[in-house]
Amino acid sequence: MQEPTYTHYEERMQSDLDEIRDKVERLAKLIESQVGDAVHSLLENDRSLANDVVLGDRRVNRKIRDIDHMCHAFIVRHAPSAGHLRYVSAVLRLDVALERIGDYASTIGREIIQLSGRPSERIIRDVELISHQARRTLHQALVSFQDGDADLANETYGMAGQTDSTLEKVFEELLAAGKSQEIPLRDAFALLRVINLLKRVAEQAENVCEQTLFSVTGETKDPKSFRILFLDERNDGVSQMAEAYAAKAFPESGSYQSAGWNPVDALDPGLVEFMDRNGIDMRANKPSALRPIHEEPRHWHIVVGLHPEARKHIPLLPFRTLFLDWSDTVSVDGHPEDLTEQQMDEALKSVKLGVRDLMLTLRGPDAR
Repeated sequence: MQEPTYTHYEERMQSDLDEIRDKVERLAKLIESQVGDAVHSLLENDRSLANDVVLGDRRVNRKIRDIDHMCHAFIVRHAPSAGHLRYVSAVLRLDVALERIGDYASTIGREIIQLSGRPSERIIRDVELISHQARRTLHQALVSFQDGDADLANETYGMAGQTDSTLEKVFEELLAAGKSQEIPLRDAFALLRVINLLKRVAEQAENVCEQTLFSVTGETKDPKSFRILFLDERNDGVSQMAEAYAAKAFPESGSYQSAGWNPVDALDPGLVEFMDRNGIDMRANKPSALRPIHEEPRHWHIVVGLHPEARKHIPLLPFRTLFLDWSDTVSVDGHPEDLTEQQMDEALKSVKLGVRDLMLTLRGPDAR
């Protein structure tokens, strides 16, 4: 196969690109090493290694500054187009994610230095599991960027969510260990911060995947789609209104469900007819029973409580789920079958206002 021929200008540009790629690869390996050493220093109670991680953050920052300078110089020197410009732009954003991961590793090292001793084997096993998940996500993300592998980036994106259930379990165990004085309270809080930072390593890895997709395809990730649950007692009134209106008004911004902890068998026909007159079809809607939030295979981003007692029916709120209490602003005095047309109209207006404000906050003025 005949080798491609390059002009002198193309050779110079390719040489500069290769140098940037080489430095990015070395930086990626250093970042992975920093995270690995931070975890190892905890597992082995190695304060010397933890000190090395903290000091090593200076080296990470120097390498990032060097790459940033090279990228800006490349743009000025070559005025690149299309793919080359996308790659350099992606590297600049990649540097932000890697700098943060380096900071996380350094902070983990500082926390480990302050520990009074090696944690129990039970806690060590949990930390090892979270570490394995986070480091695997990071490694795959970095490989996808270096290899320009969009398929691997897509496969890796979303893996950070796999640590959620483990994170909840470890949080509970550490809190219990601190309360029982199994470990000093200071150690419990330090370890809580360590596992949270490992979780954030995995989340930053998803940012790396986004830059891979941008560099390879020119596509940017679609705005985040939010999973929202509207909750009240019977799931026959404002929670159903909110679900139906959100699905109609903002179909691209999220997926919506409603539930009740004491649901009725069927919706009141008068409510269905009222919503139909307002252009919202609820004929296929049925009341649903609330399932344990923390056991959902995909976490809810937001749970909206539409009854004063709603929060009491979520004994364990997942780490990545936000609860919003709308019971004071979006509510009705009575059951749907007892309401007048005017009362239902007022309820729908308050539902629309609440949902619009929420989606504006989550997705901005372009929410749809």
